[in-house]
This record gives sequence, structure tokens and C-alpha cells, in this order.
Amino acid sequence: MASLHQLEIVIMLLAVVLALTTIARKILIPYPILLVIGGLVLGVVPGLPTVTLDPDIVFLVFLPPILWAAAYFTSLREFRANLRPILLLAVGLVLATTAAVAVVAHAVLPGIGWAEAIALGAIVSPPYAVSATAIGRRLRIPRRLVTILEGESLVNDATALVLYRSAVG
Repeated sequence: MASLHQLEIVIMLLAVVLALTTIARKILIPYPILLVIGGLVLGVVPGLPTVTLDPDIVFLVFLPPILWAAAYFTSLREFRANLRPILLLAVGLVLATTAAVAVVAHAVLPGIGWAEAIALGAIVSPPYAVSATAIGRRLRIPRRLVTILEGESLVNDATALVLYRSAVG
């Protein structure tokens, strides 16, 4: 069970996300871009306390709505028709990105072991699931490409989670 402090953090983060999403609609920019900018700004504001959340809260509160939003607009028929490129990107690209980040992190960061380097690679390798949908539709790219990006965004999180769990034990 999450402590009250954890609950307050979750509510605060959800309020910030709601506010930034509303602002993004009014100024006509894709909301994932504004969310990233907002996160960067909050990360550099001096005096803000360090926020730590139990990973289970992230997996139970934040990840399901993100994946649901991406899956809601994905056609199952189109997903199946593009299964091969989706899986190649979602598994192959995540594995390659994780490996590349792990090799660089292990070489550049003194004292970081392979398990930590692989965990870091698994954390940063999958792109944000809704970004592909929001930005892709706005740019009016071909429907097949949007379907592949949406499908890859849905499946890549599973690949990254398996890699992460394997690295940290």
C-alpha cells in the first residue's frame, strides 16, 4: 500500500500532466512535447525536493493509461497486417538500443557494471507510446507508418521491461 506521501506525489504529477495537456491543446502543439519540456523544467528548478516513487506505482498508475491511449486508436487488422515490421522494431531496435547504451555507459561511466548499464539501456530505449500517435497523426504521415509506430510503441515496453528485470534480477 502506498503511503500518503506517495499518494500526494501521484496526485500532484497527475495534476501537472492535466494542466500541461490542457495548455498544449490551447497553444496547438503535441502534448507529449510539452510534457517532456515540463519534466525538464521541473528537473532543473532549484529547491524542489527529489521525487521518488515506488516502481509498482508507476507500473500500476501511469503505464496502463499510456498504453491504453496508444492501443485505443490502433486497428487490430492493421496491426496484424504489419506484425513483422512492428516486432522487428519493438524487439530488435530495443535490443540494439539497449546494447548500444549499455556499451557506452559501461565505457564512459566509471564504476558502472554491466547489469546497471543494461538496466540504463532498457530504461531509455523504448520511446513514449503516445508520442508516435500524437505526432504522427499531426504530421499526416501515411497510415501504414502510423500503424507500425503505434504497434511498435505498444510492444517495445514489454521488451524493455524484460531486459530491465533481467538486468536487475
